[in-house]
Amino acid sequence: MDTPASPRPPAARPRRRDRHGRGMRGPVAPPQVPLSVPRSVAFDDLVQDSADRLRRHWPQLADVAFVTRDVPDGRPGPGAADTVPLGLAVPARDGSPGCVVVYRRPVEIRAKGRDERSLLVHDIVVEQAAELLGLSPETVDPRYGQDD
Repeated sequence: MDTPASPRPPAARPRRRDRHGRGMRGPVAPPQVPLSVPRSVAFDDLVQDSADRLRRHWPQLADVAFVTRDVPDGRPGPGAADTVPLGLAVPARDGSPGCVVVYRRPVEIRAKGRDERSLLVHDIVVEQAAELLGLSPETVDPRYGQDD
């Protein structure tokens, strides 16, 4: 008994238009537009900009790592246990360099806009760097605490 050949499915054609005939959808914004930069990357850039500004004036900070974390790990730090820390200074030990940590989510919640966030991040970086250097924040950056 001969079995008829099974029909072949039609070859898949590349779609040139969407189902409404308006053409394929493109990206909302090209990759080089700031709209496509994630908030965490923009926050990292703010921290690194502040760190670079301090490193130009304080060579002792050359080996210090400036990093960001989303939220604190939950362990109560020194000081009041009821407040959420915005940053943390980890001194150098056992051959490892010091580290400054800035917590992204608490800072974003506290700041109302982009300019305020930028100033707050810089103040946090200055405070934590001053703690590592054993100096006052005003000594590390004379513009500390000023709203430019």
